[in-house]
Amino acid sequence: MALTITDECINCDVCAPVCPNQAITMGPQIYEIDPQRCTECVGHFEEPQCVQLCPVACIPLHPQWVESQESLWQKYHRLQLAPVTATTPPLLPPRPCGAPLLAKEGS
Repeated sequence: MALTITDECINCDVCAPVCPNQAITMGPQIYEIDPQRCTECVGHFEEPQCVQLCPVACIPLHPQWVESQESLWQKYHRLQLAPVTATTPPLLPPRPCGAPLLAKEGS
């Protein structure tokens, strides 16, 4: 099953940064989870990170999005093979220790 965020969400900003699939985004009033991207952290962690860190326990299983462990693994593999889009930030290559974060224009 994918996860969902209930109306008890306090917009604490803890869940979105820990989601390895970028499935959590800010909705009109509270954070929302895209069930097409949520794998319950299968392939990344033993437990869903958003559930572990949510201070108000407002992230239950999505009752209308029933998925088996096998389908969660399939979704994980599909997401890993998906090309980077405008909504998914590209991974930056590792930088040498002590190197500046961004090169200045004209350098």
